[in-house]
This record gives sequence, structure tokens and C-alpha cells, in this order.
Amino acid sequence: MKALELRVGKTAAKRLESEGWHADLIDGLIGASGGPKWLILGRMDRVLIADLLAGRSRPLDAVGSSIGSWRHAAMAQPDPVEAYDRFEKAYLAQSYRSAKPSVPEITQVALWLMNSLLGEQGGHSVATHPWLRSHIVTARGKGLNAQQPGKRLIAGMGMAALGNAVSRRTLPASFQRVVFAPEQASPLRPLLDGFDTQYVGLSEANVFHALMASGAIPYVFEGVYEIEGAGKGAFWDGGIIDYHFDLQRLPRDEVWLYPHFSNRTTVGWFDKFLPWRADQQVSVDQLIMICPTDEFIASLPFGKIPDRRDFGKIPESVRETYWHRCVDESQRLADEFHQLINGSNPLSGAIKL
Repeated sequence: MKALELRVGKTAAKRLESEGWHADLIDGLIGASGGPKWLILGRMDRVLIADLLAGRSRPLDAVGSSIGSWRHAAMAQPDPVEAYDRFEKAYLAQSYRSAKPSVPEITQVALWLMNSLLGEQGGHSVATHPWLRSHIVTARGKGLNAQQPGKRLIAGMGMAALGNAVSRRTLPASFQRVVFAPEQASPLRPLLDGFDTQYVGLSEANVFHALMASGAIPYVFEGVYEIEGAGKGAFWDGGIIDYHFDLQRLPRDEVWLYPHFSNRTTVGWFDKFLPWRADQQVSVDQLIMICPTDEFIASLPFGKIPDRRDFGKIPESVRETYWHRCVDESQRLADEFHQLINGSNPLSGAIKL
């Protein structure tokens, strides 16, 4: 059974055929929201940053929301493999006092996880990396969604969800996209156009809070209410707007790599609840997607990869064993990716989009 699926658009396929896999091949890197789903990608990420991208000579735009931005923060560390090891160990060890922990308790665990990831100097590494330009995507709440948790925020989120069900074009009335990126990075157009997108200079002073905001799911984490350079507001999970990103908006003349936990994507967080928009397979000329095969996912315990619902549905001792097993099995993805980028056929087994 093959574990890794390679999906390649026409433009990307031509580049791979002519150049093969090399450190400067891709122009951009995408990291999706997904919480614990990242565990299935961690071993493959290590190969990506330590093997494929080692020796890169030009800037790489890494755009991420929520856990996707956290993964990119690990890649930006002086020793990214050690950072991944540290973060993975902490993530697998997280525990809560009850099956339904409070928002403050979840937030405290999230703060501990971020401190485990960044350590003392990690924020500086993210802000000043010589070539990895992190674009940390957040969503600033507008109107009722700019409130502290309470009835008004519940109403605001409900109105945003209803409007989104009619059209995604209604979401800018409820949220503004705020992207934290290095000053020297150019706006990512057309990928991050719309939503009155505001760019804020990424600095050592705001990396931590920007990353926390990017993962602040309302009523799961506490929001972040002031970030250096962006001022006051209610900064929420970037996945609200850009859950898996609108891949049809990738820059036309570039090639982007998307390590993902599925061969299907959902543009925005509210779209998860709309069958006609959720879990869509996309065909994008500029895209290289690497993801687990459906057969590999079906072979895992419970027939799925880890996700946030595991916290309430699976006893903690069982969840910890299950997650460890999934991480161990994900080494197959890393091994097949290593073979792919070092093999004689850069499009071996590729599905052409």
C-alpha cells in the first residue's frame, strides 16, 4: 500500500520535469489549519525543511493559518528538526483535567505548547529567518465578533455563519484578514486579496501573539486583544477566513507546495458545515500537493488521522496511544517523500491535476 499521494498541476509538472526536485524549485509554501491533524505531517515536514530546502538561496513565502503557521515557525528555527521533536513531544503529552476542559485551561495549554515550540529565542528566528518569510494569517473580528466571549460574540459568529452559507462574499462584514509578515515580504496577491487585508510587520515583539491569534478558535481558545504593530482588536483564528486557503488564487506564474493531510480542501472554517463546499478536490496548475493516500488514512487506528474531536470522544490514555501510533505510521510518508525527491523520476506516481 502506497502511503504518499503526489498531486501536480500542469505548470508545476512542467517545472518538475525540467528541473527535478531542488531547494529553489518552489516559490511558496502553504500550511493549513487543522489542529491535531498536523501530527500526520510532522515527519514529512522534517524531510522538507532539512533535506529538500536545505541550501535554499532565495526567499520562500510560507503562508499559514492556525497550526499551519505554527509548523512554519518550527521550520524557521536554527535547528528545525529539534524544534519539531520538541513541539511534537509536548503536543502528544498535553492533558486536561476533564473531558470538557474550560477555555482558560485550553488556552493555558496552548500557551505552554507555543513556549515549547519557540523556546527563548524562537520568536527572533521566525522574524529574522534569512529566507523563510512567514506570513501568519489571523482574522480580526468586526462588530459583534470584536467582542469578548459572551452572548454578543455568539450572535456575531452565528450571523457570520448564516451569511457565509449564502455567500462567502458576506464574510468581510464580520472579519478582516490581518497578515503578519516580514517588512521585506511583498503582499501575496491574489492569494490573500480581499477581506480588506492588512499587513503588519512581523517582529520579535509580536511573533508569539500573532501565532497565538492565528490559532485562537472562538470558544476554544481565548482571543488575542492587542498585538504589537496591529493595535487593539479581537484577533481570531486565521482559519475562519483561510481554513485551507482558496487555491484558485495562487499566483499564476509561480509554483506552490502544499503538504496537506488530505487530497481535499475546504476554503474557510464556516464552509466545513456546508456539504456543497466542504472537502473539495481542486485542480490548480501551479500546485504541488503531497498528502496521505485515502488507503493509508483508512489503515490508521479508527480509520482516520488525529483531529480536535478526539479530545471529547476518546479517553485520554487511549487518545495518547492512538496519536503516538499515527505519528509512528506517518514515518512512511516521510520515507516515501525522501525517496521521491531523491529518485530519478520527479513525478513518480503523480496524479496530474
